[in-house]
Amino acid sequence: FLFLNRNGLPKVAVNYESMFRGLVRKYNKTQKVALPKVMTPHTLRHTFCTTLANAGMNPKALQYIMGHSNINMTLNYYAHTTSETSITEMKRLIA
Repeated sequence: FLFLNRNGLPKVAVNYESMFRGLVRKYNKTQKVALPKVMTPHTLRHTFCTTLANAGMNPKALQYIMGHSNINMTLNYYAHTTSETSITEMKRLIA
């Protein structure tokens, strides 16, 4: 457990999800481009992994950082790609 609540008890997933809902609500009230309504710490984990993969990080290093025992978990479930990323990679290979 990383943090304790006001009563000294460990915070659990539902505490973080509630906090994130409040943060997203406040952010969306003040910003033109809204965040997705469903935002959790796990969403940030996926974003972190995808960002590192798109930056060209070695897949085995990324697997280690994410704590996955299997590279398939990292590449198939976490390192999401976009059509823009695919086009950029094709252009890089052709050049």
